[in-house]
Amino acid sequence: MSNSCGACVSLCGGKGKATFHDGIWKNNPIAVQVLGICSALAVTNRLANALVMGLALIFVCMGSNLIVSSLRKAIPHRIRMIAEVVIIATFVIVFDQILKAFYWDMSKQLGPYVGLIITNCIPMGRAEAFALQNGPSLSLLDGFANGLGYAAVLAVIGFIRELLGTGAILGHQVLSAEWYTPNQVMILAPGAFLVLGFLIALSQAIKAPVQEVKK
Repeated sequence: MSNSCGACVSLCGGKGKATFHDGIWKNNPIAVQVLGICSALAVTNRLANALVMGLALIFVCMGSNLIVSSLRKAIPHRIRMIAEVVIIATFVIVFDQILKAFYWDMSKQLGPYVGLIITNCIPMGRAEAFALQNGPSLSLLDGFANGLGYAAVLAVIGFIRELLGTGAILGHQVLSAEWYTPNQVMILAPGAFLVLGFLIALSQAIKAPVQEVKK
């Protein structure tokens, strides 16, 4: 028991803590690296869509990172990217089939974008840059952190767009129609670009003072 607790503290307090912070904030896949923005712009007209898409990427990143890391010494270097794509595609197909089996309406709303996670830069980037160089537990944490960082940004965009575009959140009216006129631009592509741009600018503005202090 004490050994497992010690390992947990070591992971969270050492490299694990830095890995989690990088994925969530320091090197956020969308706000900093500007990766995976096609799906971020396409599915965030509703908060529910954004949450499910974020959950899909968390599942795929965690699963693919874990398997790639576990097999990293067995995968020949020259075919590593093919193997990574196959592993990522397997987890994407599993999630897509679960979605179609149990949440058909959501599957129809997301359309092809769950399947397109196979070509998303985030799972491939984490598998190539992190999982191939680190152990399974740390790679699993990295996948979770980056997936959660992606999901958090999508959730914020989806919340803002749905609230301002319809006056409601998850089907519940928040802004009364008596005094608020829904802004239709927010549920269209320009609204997505606008919200994403402001979020990226805000994250950079918050980080700037911290970077100056470190210098």
